[in-house]
Amino acid sequence: MPGKGHTDIVSVFEAMGAHSRGDIDLIELKNIEETAIPGPGSCGGMYTANTMASAIEALGMSLPGSSAQNAISQEKRDDCKAAGEAVLALLAQDIKPSDIMTREAFENAVTVVIALGGSTNAVLHLIGMARTIGVELTLADFTEIGKRVPVLADLRPSGHYMMSELVAIGGIQPLMRILLDAGLLNGNCLTVTGKTLAENLANVEPYPMDQQIIAPLGNPIKAESHLRILFGNLAPEGAVAKITGKEGTRFSGSARVFGSEEEAQARINDGTVVAGDVVVIRYEGPKGGPGMREMLTPTSAIMGRGLGNDVALITDGRFSGGSHGFVVGHVSPEAFDGGPLALVEDGDPITIDAEADTIDVHISDEEMMRRRAAWQQPEPRYRKGVLAKYAKLVSSASTGAVTDQE
Repeated sequence: MPGKGHTDIVSVFEAMGAHSRGDIDLIELKNIEETAIPGPGSCGGMYTANTMASAIEALGMSLPGSSAQNAISQEKRDDCKAAGEAVLALLAQDIKPSDIMTREAFENAVTVVIALGGSTNAVLHLIGMARTIGVELTLADFTEIGKRVPVLADLRPSGHYMMSELVAIGGIQPLMRILLDAGLLNGNCLTVTGKTLAENLANVEPYPMDQQIIAPLGNPIKAESHLRILFGNLAPEGAVAKITGKEGTRFSGSARVFGSEEEAQARINDGTVVAGDVVVIRYEGPKGGPGMREMLTPTSAIMGRGLGNDVALITDGRFSGGSHGFVVGHVSPEAFDGGPLALVEDGDPITIDAEADTIDVHISDEEMMRRRAAWQQPEPRYRKGVLAKYAKLVSSASTGAVTDQE
């Protein structure tokens, strides 16, 4: 549920940035911290947890309505019981995940994520899931699907409303029915109910006439996807941006380079990062991290310091679904593997263009070659244990950061 003043967990992170700037005092910061999450459940907006829950329901791998329930509710209790019954029914019918998780089902999941304005993490997770089950899904598919699917949900972090408010008007099922009726979903896909998606949605009631959370198809919040797949000399294998349009569609600035999330966070807080900077956080990719940490803290600090419209942030790590602003993640190949991000220096001019879908550093090929010849791979952060093994096995973020050997 929303906290006092329509706040949630992201409000806490952004308040920390506002405090470091001097805009709020410790008493106000403490008040926000103590009231922003008034009960169980912390994913207040269309952040990663709610994005992936919605994606998996659209994929057909969870029960209808299960992705939009309050954390403590009779609906959630009923869903837990129904899930157990569904597992027994699936076993009896010999329906396997591979029968449900088809190419068309993944397209449905991508479509719903876009319509909801969901997290960039959906790109990484859905590609990883598809590769694991043996379905071909690539960055290019997000671009192609995004050309025909609009953003309809006015949900946080870029929008106004919270997940509990979407739950109150019917959750995502009426939205899926809208998309199905418009021919944007494949209704023939099998689901864990043993029925098709179209059968599950057949009797879904529409949203209340006076609701303001889901825009009509004819007047969307954004006509195309907010998830932009960028390529350029900084990301030859691709990068993922979440551009709603509120932060603009193009940013040019000077690189301010950091070798870790903690280093960047400290310099954002102390005022080193200023308007016009492109904050570069590298060595946080699948191998370099290892594991692609979410950059909610630095992105929230930028917003809290009032720099959301004046600073961009790019990284080979990833973002929380709560991150917003001009942010680009999953830059591939990652810096630890010698990707171009490893060669960027302070002051280099960088342009991010979410209309042309490009991300480039404006230095000559000769200079790039000179820097590459001088670059040395840093020591791995872990030499033993599961993280060291993971770093040796993991693939690029552009292919889902999976560890399966092919």
